[in-house]
Amino acid sequence: MFDKDSATSTRPSSVQRRGVERRRAILDAAEALLTEKGYEAATLKAVGERAGIPTASMYHYFPDRHQVDAELLRHHVQRLDTILSGVMEDPGPRTLEGVADALMGTVLAYFRSSRSCTELWFAGRNETLDALVRAFDEVQAERLWLLLVERNLVAADTPRHVAHIAFEVADRFFDVAFRHSPDGDDVTIDEGRRMLTAYFRTYAPQEA
Repeated sequence: MFDKDSATSTRPSSVQRRGVERRRAILDAAEALLTEKGYEAATLKAVGERAGIPTASMYHYFPDRHQVDAELLRHHVQRLDTILSGVMEDPGPRTLEGVADALMGTVLAYFRSSRSCTELWFAGRNETLDALVRAFDEVQAERLWLLLVERNLVAADTPRHVAHIAFEVADRFFDVAFRHSPDGDDVTIDEGRRMLTAYFRTYAPQEA
């Protein structure tokens, strides 16, 4: 049996709860500023003012602005990973065009609905955010390579780096699209689909 003191000690203290609430308030404020005003406006001072937390106190929760950015982008990456996992498990797309449409369309829809994500993904990239995006791309590229091979859309001996290159190229197209328009330029996205589909087609299985 646990004694009363030990049981009480396992409950979050009021200080711990306050810390969790303040971290959440900081992240919510940062996301709102990124969405409303863009990356340059979401300084640590501005975030603190929006959250109602003195700048000096902000450092108790995040050592610098980059850590706030990283925490936000980590949440976006996790959500996007879950969404793309569902897309790649869907048995529907059976052509290269179908796969390219499903993947790029899904990412585009997420970016359009989450400006804070695009601000961090493109406008606010630093070493920490770059590492998060690279790790995300590597995981998705492995999934894509397996999907294309399993559905016989590329030859079984297609090198894995082909899918990795495709994700790097797709990132650049999205970067250009969102620089041209806050909603992502459709013409640029369409060109990206065409280029990636043509690239994968060079690895299509040879007919007997």
